[in-house]
Amino acid sequence: MLKQLHQRRGGFTLVEIMIVVAIIALLAAIAVPGFLRARKRAQATKVLNELRLIDSAVDQYSIEHNLVTGNTIALSQLKDYFKVGSPLYAEGETSLNGIAHQATQTVDSLPEVPSEVDTALNDVVDANFWTPYDITGS
Repeated sequence: MLKQLHQRRGGFTLVEIMIVVAIIALLAAIAVPGFLRARKRAQATKVLNELRLIDSAVDQYSIEHNLVTGNTIALSQLKDYFKVGSPLYAEGETSLNGIAHQATQTVDSLPEVPSEVDTALNDVVDANFWTPYDITGS
């Protein structure tokens, strides 16, 4: 009777467990770079959308305050033109990795992409991605 009990015991061998772990590691090695690339691409899209919001806010502010081409506007003056609770609404918020947008914007000029942002994201987006916005210093 005792002999029958030991023969019916089932379980996984060490080799079987190691094969499963190796398969999981292989799948993770394939998937993780794709997720990291998608994350950086999302960061680039966020910066591009912030530039569009800043451009729109500058246009609205300049119309409401009768400003002409070439006048400068501090980014802090545009706070009321951003959604409450958004990163641009909060004082001193930055766009990415602690890199701030330009402190002043010029009426009828497009905002510029900080060169540090372009450098941080140039492995996932090319310079054409930022069109029509120029990169600072280029």
